[in-house]
Amino acid sequence: MSGAGSESEKTGWRATLALLFRRMPEKTVLTSARHSGPLTVQRPFYPEEDTCHLYLLHPPGGIVGGDELDISVILDANSHALITMPGASKFYRSHGPQARLSQRFELAENTILEWLPQDTIFFPMARAALHSVFHLHETSRLMAWELLCLGRPVMGEPFSAGEISNRLEVWKDGMPLLIERLHLADGDLRAVAQQPWVGTLLFYPGNENLLDITREKLTPLDAYAGATLTDGLLTVRFLSHDNLVCQRAMREIWQALRPHLLNKSPYIPRIWLT
Repeated sequence: MSGAGSESEKTGWRATLALLFRRMPEKTVLTSARHSGPLTVQRPFYPEEDTCHLYLLHPPGGIVGGDELDISVILDANSHALITMPGASKFYRSHGPQARLSQRFELAENTILEWLPQDTIFFPMARAALHSVFHLHETSRLMAWELLCLGRPVMGEPFSAGEISNRLEVWKDGMPLLIERLHLADGDLRAVAQQPWVGTLLFYPGNENLLDITREKLTPLDAYAGATLTDGLLTVRFLSHDNLVCQRAMREIWQALRPHLLNKSPYIPRIWLT
């Protein structure tokens, strides 16, 4: 897939991916992976024996105006999945059509989801709408994050034009824990203090001890970072001009909290090291 003006921007990709994880006697298994269009996964592997590690593959080359992607992830009782990606997701510029990405996660009782995607990069003049929603059971555990890159700061290209709508929701047993919206348009980045990197991390269930650990790890981000604990959901937000600082802080927080939340040592996905 190429950039703006390509044939796919005129017609748009229509891609879906539906994943179902189930706990077998010895490990969590991906029992169903139905997909259409340019969305798929690599073969699961088990560096931790019982936890299913999975790499999700977005369309080759990126996402352009008119594309519609729908991802659904269901975890049956007692299952544990760690999902990440080999590389960043890219939303290219559009001359009009909007690209849409919908992500829905459903966690049954005693499940664990680690949703740890790579960066999402919005090229200047991109028009994108993203909606991610997590449905939790009271006994499920969640470690998730998103890192948005506005423009291409390394190349000196700010997000000077375009439109981004990002909606993030977390529900527990049908009740909302978090409903957050971010809307940016026409190069106006005052809502994010003119910073090109916007990060959010979610941990459930949180407590005051985890909140203190998290705040200590946020020190390198100075005044552009904070953590809150509301109804058991630990939410971390930060802004930055440096992606390396962002990635380091996110991974350090995940590594620090994983033993407390999951009773498991952190296991770095090998794709992050390539």
